[in-house]
Amino acid sequence: MKYTYIIIPIIIINVITFLVYGEDKRRARKNKWRIPEKTLMLLALLGGAPGALAGMQAFRHKTRKNLFRIGVPCILVLQIVGAVVLWGDGGAFH
Repeated sequence: MKYTYIIIPIIIINVITFLVYGEDKRRARKNKWRIPEKTLMLLALLGGAPGALAGMQAFRHKTRKNLFRIGVPCILVLQIVGAVVLWGDGGAFH
């Protein structure tokens, strides 16, 4: 596949992000040390926005915080626009 070198890392970061959101929710329920919100947002910024959104919904985690409720979808939109620009007609990877 032509873009395997990009698709596989994106899948990996999204799986990791999903699992980290789940782990943070587990820790929250047990009153244990939490994963910093900066880390959760950084994972979304690094390409894990779909995994973050899936984790937020699956674990009902961070869905009331505006930073996540608004920020993660905005990050996803920017990532989609970036992908269209890079791989669309005349993009950098053609």
